[in-house]
Amino acid sequence: MAAATAAASTMSLLPISQLRQQHGAGAMRRRPWVARRRRYVVPTARLFGPAIFEASKLKVLFLGVDDEAGSKQHGPLPRTYTLTHSDVTARLTLAVSHTINRAQLQGWYNRLQRDEVVAEWKKVRGRMSLHVHCHISGGHFLLDLIAGLRYVIFRKELPVVLKAFVHGDGDLFSRHPELEEATVWVYFHSNLARFNRVECWGPLRDAAAPAEDDSAAPADSSNSKDGQMMAMCEWPHRCPQQCDCCFPPHSLIPWPNEHDMATAAAADASGSAQQQ
Repeated sequence: MAAATAAASTMSLLPISQLRQQHGAGAMRRRPWVARRRRYVVPTARLFGPAIFEASKLKVLFLGVDDEAGSKQHGPLPRTYTLTHSDVTARLTLAVSHTINRAQLQGWYNRLQRDEVVAEWKKVRGRMSLHVHCHISGGHFLLDLIAGLRYVIFRKELPVVLKAFVHGDGDLFSRHPELEEATVWVYFHSNLARFNRVECWGPLRDAAAPAEDDSAAPADSSNSKDGQMMAMCEWPHRCPQQCDCCFPPHSLIPWPNEHDMATAAAADASGSAQQQ
């Protein structure tokens, strides 16, 4: 416990008081369907401060895209988010662009911390989904030593990250409110197999909800609700031929085991259906 707390303090992940509350409270209760997240294969995470979104501390940069979504010739999508944090100013910087803002990730500090979160919108068979990537470990030994702690913190802080995306790109969501119903896929990148995984977090509206909202949700859910969540968390398969209902296959943030991930997700969904 002391070692974990010291590591967290060194890496400026969370205040020690919050870490104590986190360990004392135990695992956070989430919606009934969230347990299925962990059965999907799976990375970028957020290690910044308390799990409270403060709009006043968010700086938004629109790079190559218009903040008034849809007013440019190329349209609002595809679209990516690059989110970083400064321990000096306690401010978040969100870059909205058509590609990852590599310049935002340069410098020894960012390379040491690796607390950035990057995400991209994808469309498969007409359905939009948000793919969020977090770096857990790999690159240098300090990250490997606290990989477990980073994974826990990333999962705990991710709703705040998603809220920052929605708030920062607010005009896009006001013009396309259906995007809040898009499925969120979270990729945790790690050189350790137990943390190198993909999780389905359900619709963006729910995934970005504060923990208090999750714990206040009913303990039981209807079969129809379970069925909707199972369908939403099926891995999206592209059309076999070129079409207008899918974005180009190239991913800005490639996942090396995508074929294995899709196979595992399909097998998991099939097994759950047989149990019912």
